[in-house]
Amino acid sequence: MDKLMDNRWFIKGLALVLAVLLYSSIPHPGKKLTDVYVPGGEKTEEIAEFPVKAYYDTENLVISGIPDTVDITLKGPITHIQTAKALRNFEVYVDLRDAQIGRQKVKFKVRDLSDKIKATIKPEFVYVTVQEKVTKEFKVEAEFNRNQIADGYAAGEPVVEPNKVKITGAKSLIDRISYVKAAIEEGQKLKETISRSADIQVLDNNLNKLDVTVEPAAVKVTIPVKENNKKVPISVVQKGTPQAGVTIKKIELETREAVISANDDVLKNIDSVRVEVDVSKITDNTTLDLPVIISNGVIKVSPQMVKVKVTVSKEEEKTVTKVPITIRGLAENFEAEMDDPNNQMINILVNGPSSALRAIGPKDFDVFVDLSDLDEGSHEVNIHVEGPSDLDWRPDQSSAKITIKNNA
Repeated sequence: MDKLMDNRWFIKGLALVLAVLLYSSIPHPGKKLTDVYVPGGEKTEEIAEFPVKAYYDTENLVISGIPDTVDITLKGPITHIQTAKALRNFEVYVDLRDAQIGRQKVKFKVRDLSDKIKATIKPEFVYVTVQEKVTKEFKVEAEFNRNQIADGYAAGEPVVEPNKVKITGAKSLIDRISYVKAAIEEGQKLKETISRSADIQVLDNNLNKLDVTVEPAAVKVTIPVKENNKKVPISVVQKGTPQAGVTIKKIELETREAVISANDDVLKNIDSVRVEVDVSKITDNTTLDLPVIISNGVIKVSPQMVKVKVTVSKEEEKTVTKVPITIRGLAENFEAEMDDPNNQMINILVNGPSSALRAIGPKDFDVFVDLSDLDEGSHEVNIHVEGPSDLDWRPDQSSAKITIKNNA
């Protein structure tokens, strides 16, 4: 090589060759350039769940059976495959623009895909059902769990706005509609009226959800909730025994009725509530604030406290003296002499209110002994006393000694 490099003719020839190569590589005006195909590798790529489009008369027809996605396999040059997979700038579709009513087999098609790529779709065909689209108006029924209503409250009939909706779908589905419901679900117990937006549910007779379009899709549901109550009388129950010398004359309630809240099954069995007054501790006229006592199951009572006015009378003791004893039933021709009491008078002890005792006297009592059927001789007989029925009284002597003589 060193010898060749030292040869000037070799150097000149090499320079000439390089000059020719350089000249041929420079483009010349007027000369047409052409692409040169450089063969590259091929690749197969699968795209799962590729979306499917359907073309049909959406105004008048309903198509069922078309899957939302398919799996597609692409085969072709690497660069084309990579571009198609990255951009997804092609479409898988079914063309049903000329479809007839009924069930039919339809082939999936691909468009906007490079002609250098071969596409294989799984499944290749699909059976679809073409039906007439129908729109019909239905009444909406509100639905809610009555266990959501708090104890002591009641729910009225729910109000739905609007109470009718338009439902569009295949005629076969529209004919199957049995229930159109708007369901309300609340996490907490309801104690007041609520209004909520509720989605429409369209169900068949077996409560299967139907694939239809509802307009509007949601409605406003109002559930009226109020307290479940009843007005009942308040009764007074005396507890205990009054102290000695104290008489309970009257117990009056400032409020005679109360309003109770409970569930229906409890309310129908309750006719009254009560206030208990312990009279064993009452010695004078007094006014008490006492609680209203309710039965089991009652949630609320109004009022909870009532004023009770208690009127009493205190008893005193008085001795009515020198009450004469009369003799009755003495036979003719007989005379009687009272040996005991020798003055033919007794005393009577009277218990009662001081106002009544002030006016009581001997004339208010009828005291006598009955000598009927008695013969002459000495006898001990009972003393009979009649007096005011509203007072407690007792004579200081219950019997008398009598001597009967015959005057014949």
